[in-house]
Amino acid sequence: MSERFESLQNWLIKTLKTSDFNLKPASEDASFRYYYRLSLDHKSYIVMDAPPEQEDCQPFVKVNRILNECRVNVPIIHNMDLAQGFLLLSDFGNDHYLNKLDQTNANQLYSEAIKTIVSMQLDADTNQLDAYDSSLLQREMYLFTDWLLAKHLKIELNDGQTKAIETLFNLLEQNALEQPQAFVHRDFHSRNLMLTKANNPGVIDFQDAVLGPVSYDLMSLLKDCYIKWSQDEINHWVDFYLNERLVRDAGLNIGRDQFQRWFDLMGVQRHLKASGIFARLSHRDGKHGFLKDVPRTLSYILDLKQTYQELAPLCQLIENQVLPKLEGA
Repeated sequence: MSERFESLQNWLIKTLKTSDFNLKPASEDASFRYYYRLSLDHKSYIVMDAPPEQEDCQPFVKVNRILNECRVNVPIIHNMDLAQGFLLLSDFGNDHYLNKLDQTNANQLYSEAIKTIVSMQLDADTNQLDAYDSSLLQREMYLFTDWLLAKHLKIELNDGQTKAIETLFNLLEQNALEQPQAFVHRDFHSRNLMLTKANNPGVIDFQDAVLGPVSYDLMSLLKDCYIKWSQDEINHWVDFYLNERLVRDAGLNIGRDQFQRWFDLMGVQRHLKASGIFARLSHRDGKHGFLKDVPRTLSYILDLKQTYQELAPLCQLIENQVLPKLEGA
């Protein structure tokens, strides 16, 4: 038994005033947090273990309150010890969207998720959130060059490629900053949405929320790194979102073509970031399973190559160097 796990158990015994509980691993995510499922008196809870030297629980608590106040279905925090990084949460169960989505239920589940996005954007108090600023946008995109290209695939860009990448990154940054700004979950996708009987979906992993581009969470949901839908389905759900926004916020005047460009280019920024994070998870954290999701993640960029000439150098790099090396890795 590790010293940390022993500390966690001692905290639970003190908090619950009993040692008569069962504690089993529940999951881990793309961070240093670990989750356990605790059973006590025929009830189930989730225990978050977030080592303070690596994870700060205060943003989780802050954003949990913000979302709870606008009636988004987030876990109830029953007890917490921020100094040690321990939280006792309500349990949404095991039914992630990713495990339950199919052609028979996708429209209903995505419609409910999109309504949640609209609620977050229109009702959440963003005064305490950091801005999704130039520095963060650029830092995220360079995860692609630093971790996927250089570290994982050992690809060295020539001067022309480097200049083209820098030009594209600046374009993607400007695309994000010119959009109306709203609450952004930042990881609103099928692995962070739980199927719940009431007020579906249950929303988790929201601690990195920021004030940022209005297209971001919708794009994250519909151009998911873990599951892919047809362009017709994506277009249908984009239209549904715009209609829902119009119903709730008649003052929002966004043309369909303008929103599509925001949405598509925002996706390029995210998918560059995500592919770099997947490589970093493998090399830094020993979490190699995410590497299988890199080709799907990059495929969203290639899908746009006929529509946006600005993406030509990046698409050539992905097709000619990145994907062949990934297949041979």
